Amino acid sequence: MKLIIGNKNYSSWSLRAWLAAREGGFTFEEIRIPLFIPGSRERILSHSPSGKVPCLIDHGLAVWDSLAIGEYLAEKNPALLPADGTARAVARAVTAEMHSGFQNLRGRMPMNIRKDYAGFGHSPEVDADIARVGTIWSDCRSRFGAGGPYLFGAFSLADAAFAPVAFRFRTFGVKPAGAAGDYLATLLANPHMQDWAAAAHSESESIAEEDLYG
Repeated sequence: MKLIIGNKNYSSWSLRAWLAAREGGFTFEEIRIPLFIPGSRERILSHSPSGKVPCLIDHGLAVWDSLAIGEYLAEKNPALLPADGTARAVARAVTAEMHSGFQNLRGRMPMNIRKDYAGFGHSPEVDADIARVGTIWSDCRSRFGAGGPYLFGAFSLADAAFAPVAFRFRTFGVKPAGAAGDYLATLLANPHMQDWAAAAHSESESIAEEDLYG
């Protein structure tokens, strides 16, 4: 099994697939291709039909897009989704909402682990996205989180989906209150998240378009 990813400092989509694979207990070769430099698209296309990361290669089968990769891994390890049918449906719903939504948050508060942009990026639309994230986190924790510290108790694809948001919130100084704040601390303390962040800090590449605030 191989996982093709981009820069760890910037590639939120790569983080989602990587974290799901690590938490799912899979052994895989990590192939990191720095983005937006000469030759990077050609290198990615040699692995990924879409020309984008992440892409999972399993015995010659290519699975691209972080949501599809997560579902593929969950078929191999069902523990990546809640066992209860209701919880599983909600987990898929919030994962899909994160995958397709929150465009204002993504655009004005991109994942940039090495920066401290506290106070930057806010707008009414961004703040509405932040509030929605907090509502999701608090609701899932209160309804389904009794069995552990994650959204549905044990780690699931939903947690992988929101992992980049945790780094965004830390970079931009967003501090949710109550259960949402506790969950943010849980994600940031996850050992695999800390490994990813340490690797991001060791990278030398910089993408000017992602360094929005200097």
